[in-house]
Formats: sequence, C-alpha cells, structure tokens
Amino acid sequence: MMTLKNGFNIVALASSSLFLLQQAGHTNAFAYVDQPDGIVPRIPADKTNAKINSAKTTPAPDPNELQKYATFCETLADAARKEIQPYWRQSRHALGQEVKVEENRSVFQSASPVTLADRAAERAMRDLISEHWPEHGIYGEEYGIKDADADWVWVLDPIDGTRSFITGKPLFGTLVSLLYKGTPVIGCIDQCILNERWLGIAGQESTLNGIPIKTDGAETLSDAEMYSTTPDMFQDGHEQLKFDAMRDAVKTAHYGADCYAYALVASGFGADVVLEADLGLYDYCALVPVLEGAGGIITDWTGETLTLGNHESSKGRVVASANSQLHDQALQILNKSTKAGEDILGVPPKSDELLAAVLDSKQSNSNVTPLICGLMLGEVIAHLGP
Repeated sequence: MMTLKNGFNIVALASSSLFLLQQAGHTNAFAYVDQPDGIVPRIPADKTNAKINSAKTTPAPDPNELQKYATFCETLADAARKEIQPYWRQSRHALGQEVKVEENRSVFQSASPVTLADRAAERAMRDLISEHWPEHGIYGEEYGIKDADADWVWVLDPIDGTRSFITGKPLFGTLVSLLYKGTPVIGCIDQCILNERWLGIAGQESTLNGIPIKTDGAETLSDAEMYSTTPDMFQDGHEQLKFDAMRDAVKTAHYGADCYAYALVASGFGADVVLEADLGLYDYCALVPVLEGAGGIITDWTGETLTLGNHESSKGRVVASANSQLHDQALQILNKSTKAGEDILGVPPKSDELLAAVLDSKQSNSNVTPLICGLMLGEVIAHLGP
C-alpha cells in the first residue's frame, strides 16, 4: 500500500474502495483508490454539483467591537495614502523599483515589482497596529507574518497592482483586512488617487465612500463581463484549461484591474465575474467582506470559503460573482472535466494517448484497459509523490 501526500492510499483490488472511471459509458476503465475512513472520492471525473459555501455571511463578533476596528481600518488606509501619494507617477529612479522573485509561482507572480511606496505604506500600517493593538497578529506582503495564530490578525497589501502603479494607471488599491479566528470580517479597498474607498464589515452593507452599494449582475455567463488580472496568472495545465473554458463561456473577458475589478463587481458598475489564480492571502482577504456585504459571492474554485485556514488548499484560486446564479454556473465550469479523464484525483493525466486507448477500446473483456489505467494511475502517483 502506498499513501500519497493528499491522504489517498493506492491499493490493488481493494473492493471496499473501488471506483470506476466511467467515460463515454466505458465501464472497463478503472483505478483503485482507498480513501481514509471510507470516504467516497471527493472529485469525480464529471463534477457538476459544486457547492457554494460562502453564499452566507460569516457570523460576526460583537458589532460594537467590529465598528471600532472598522474605524481603525480606515485609519490604516489613511496612513497608507500619505505614503503612496508622493510617489504617484514618479520616475523609476524615484520609485526605487526592485523585482521580488518567488519560486513555484505562475509566470505573472514569479517576478513581481516592489517599490519604496509599497514598503513605506506597509511600515506605516504595521507601526500603527503595533502601537494600538500589540496583541493582534499581522500578515503583510512586504514584511511578513507576526502572530498569525492570534484571534485578530490584520492582513495588509499596501499596493495591490504594483504594475499599474509604476505605469501611472490608477487601477491599483491598498487592501486592509481584519481576520477574526481566521475569517475575514472587515475589508477595505482603498484607491488613493481616485479618492475611492470600499468598506465591508461582516453582517453590514458594504459602502463606497460611505454610500451603500449593491451588486447588479447578469443572469447567465453568456451575458457576463469577466475580469482577470492577466492570462499569465494561470499555470499551464489544469488552471489554464479552466480559464480557457470560462473565457469561452462569458460575453467578454477583460484584463488588468487587480483588486479594482472586485470593487467594480461589488458596486454594480457592469462587471459580473472575476476569475483569478495564484493569489496570496493578502490579495483577497479584504475583498471578501466587501463582496459579501454588497450581495456578491466570493469563494475558491471549489466553492469553499476563503480563510486563513484553507489558503493552502485553495491554492490562491479565487472566483467572485455578482450573484448566486452566476457563481453556480462558474463553479460548474471550474469543477467539470474539460476533457475526458481530467480531474482524476484532481490531476489531469499526462498521456492523452493512453486515455484515448481506454475510451476507444471495444474489447470489453480485454486486459488492455486495466493495464492502460494502471499506467495512467502511475502517472498520477508520480505527480503527487509519496
């Protein structure tokens, strides 16, 4: 028996945990998977009933306490503004541009710019948090993590959309979020050049510059306007296939707005869906209360809520929609096989030739099909590792 990193055990002829890879009605294609505690495999080859777990607002702490922290959240955004605005549309030299290199990220995220403005804004916010709430944790993009296991944790992205910032395009934002026991309960999207500030508080209506906002989306994806920061944020294989499917399903795909796209969806300004991948925790925590408080939905690609605890399993894959109808349609695409055999244990098979042989085989009693499936399963094991 071999146990994989994700908890699956590969077992030969374990009838108690057998499931069939039934494609095109061909029941001879199979692999054997033993799940812990007898659980049925979570990702079938044709998953069409994806759940939406974050359609309901996360239960909030005491409203008075939340309001106190929401006011402080705006204080943090004000402090970041003061640090960012002097650098707006300055030269490369004045911005002190550097490149931050990260391994195992998408093409887009593997080398990202960082400026003096990014660092100054986060320092200012961290200093205020340490001064007023030293017992709170901090999770920042530029200066790392402090006490992430605290009940209250501030998540900071001083400039989300640094590429826009350094090229003089005002479609970036400062993201400030407060987590309570790992769940985003306050979120702020601040655009300091256009003087626009979106604020979301769990259990309350979201606002734009103090005025309540509400989503206003299309009913079907075929009529929907979709945003993604860039096609390069989707890694080759599974993510790219899902992005292509969503791009084909919507009316128009738009690019280049970073956090601002989510604010547009929340405000009902004509954007309907945002699809992204490879995001950091600081890229999306502030968006959750804003979207949910405006009537929208934001989850990972499987429909799970976005929290500190499930960031690793969500893999930074985020989808936001103006309403539940759109979100359900998006999740069905994101969780449905793009081609036969995909999504076995969540890993697309590498050998299309082997899969074609399985599906095309007419010898229902042949030993060829089990052999081919065994080879395919071997590729899955090699991909996941021991």
